[in-house]
Amino acid sequence: MKKAAPEIEKIDNPGPPEPLVPTEPAALTPGQIDELKARAAKADEHWERLVRTTADFDNFKKRAAREKQESLKYANETLMEKLVTVLDNLDMAISAAQNGSGDAASPLRTGIAMVQQQFKNILAEAGLEEVDAAGRKFDPHCHEAVSEKETTEAPEGQVLQQLRKGYKLRDRLLRPASVVVAKKPAETPK
Repeated sequence: MKKAAPEIEKIDNPGPPEPLVPTEPAALTPGQIDELKARAAKADEHWERLVRTTADFDNFKKRAAREKQESLKYANETLMEKLVTVLDNLDMAISAAQNGSGDAASPLRTGIAMVQQQFKNILAEAGLEEVDAAGRKFDPHCHEAVSEKETTEAPEGQVLQQLRKGYKLRDRLLRPASVVVAKKPAETPK
């Protein structure tokens, strides 16, 4: 035999639940409502200003950190510009010593070459690198054309001769290489 399920009493429309604590509706005047609306609008405005100011400050901190890193990275730029001329003079001294003859110039060449190599190593450790231009296509971003030479031995726009070395400090050009660029010879009338 089956047991009958207990019947649950159904209430059709119970109405709103009774509040646990009796409350009285707040009676606000239209002036108070307008004042609350004005205060809410002002609070929203202040909140938006706070959010914008916080974002601006975060952007400022990021920009300041980036600028600090960049200034540290390139702090030696002025020093490098001055030392590059010393390096040029060493190059010229070695060149002059190599053109000299006799045994008296040999120790001088060796000594100057050692100083030059040491100097280059120190500058390379600080981030200096030479811009190699010889035999390459002319690049106005890192080469300075001081003259053009008509020739058929090289394509037009190729560097024929490097007159003065160029240098970079990390990825920033410190001084462009002074070069002579190949030019197509002028056609002779027949």
